[in-house]
Amino acid sequence: MTHEGLNAQSETAEREANHLRALFVHHGLLPHRDPYLARFESWIKDKLRPLPDAVAKPVEHFATWHHLRRIRSMTTPEKSARGPVHSAKQEITETIKFLDWLWETHQRTAANCTQQDIETWLATGPTTRKAIRTFIVFINNTGTNHHVEMGHYTAKNRPTITQDQRLAWLRELLTGTSESLPYRVAGILLLLYAQPLVRVAKLRVDAIETNETSANTRITFGTHPVPVPLPFAELLLEHLRERPNLRTGSDTQSPWLFPGTRAGQPLHPNGIMDRLRSLGIDLRGARNTALDEHLTLSPPPLVADALGYSHQVAFLHADAAGDAWSRYVNLRTKP
Repeated sequence: MTHEGLNAQSETAEREANHLRALFVHHGLLPHRDPYLARFESWIKDKLRPLPDAVAKPVEHFATWHHLRRIRSMTTPEKSARGPVHSAKQEITETIKFLDWLWETHQRTAANCTQQDIETWLATGPTTRKAIRTFIVFINNTGTNHHVEMGHYTAKNRPTITQDQRLAWLRELLTGTSESLPYRVAGILLLLYAQPLVRVAKLRVDAIETNETSANTRITFGTHPVPVPLPFAELLLEHLRERPNLRTGSDTQSPWLFPGTRAGQPLHPNGIMDRLRSLGIDLRGARNTALDEHLTLSPPPLVADALGYSHQVAFLHADAAGDAWSRYVNLRTKP
């Protein structure tokens, strides 16, 4: 009974093998192994296999010594590799496209590509090509090529929804029947507290503080708990009492606010995203508008600490939202 043994079985019975793996890990019969990291290692091998050596070698070096080393060091049972693996796959895929083009068009490699090569590649394709920046920094820092550089990319637009749209969606999720209770609660956490759904999916039951009634309910996203207003507090406590997926073999004491169908795991964030998108909610726009609303009412450091954002991100959003607090301070300090 090992991860390697289950890997062998997963070729013909992947779903069953992964279910057993989750049970064994949850009950301590196998050591923790992040499924995203394990699949990422196999994905790298599959990507490299058909590539010519001129492309495969620098990509393998980049994937192993930058991405895999970093993701392995940061992954724990409490911190999934899902997000970092997703970003790494995008960067590796775009790097392969760039190096393929460089070799086929100019017979050049990462070691002797020029600044003009990079500028041409970026100017003649979609904005996804900007994802090669990490590779360019990597070959510069490792001494592979000191003659090229690439600056940061800044998005030209920032999606938002109107405040009226945000309030309408909050009203629908609070009182409507367009979705089941868990997804309504997840959507309200997005619209009310500007919580990314990746973070919502990983919320634990112990993040919620309550008493026998819904009064004085609080929830923790950052450094301290924040109030949960009525009527959302009532809906949140109803979900807490009726959480689904508690019969997956992991017992009924799941620590997750949104238990998943696999033992010891929360709901997959993609599932939550798909359900809310199917309603018509612009997820990024809703989060940006919710965060903007908080930042018009409170200083960025307070919002960051309450909602679990870094101060840097809070200040960037405050600038985009108009930063009413900075204007207020400037007016107060003028003679």
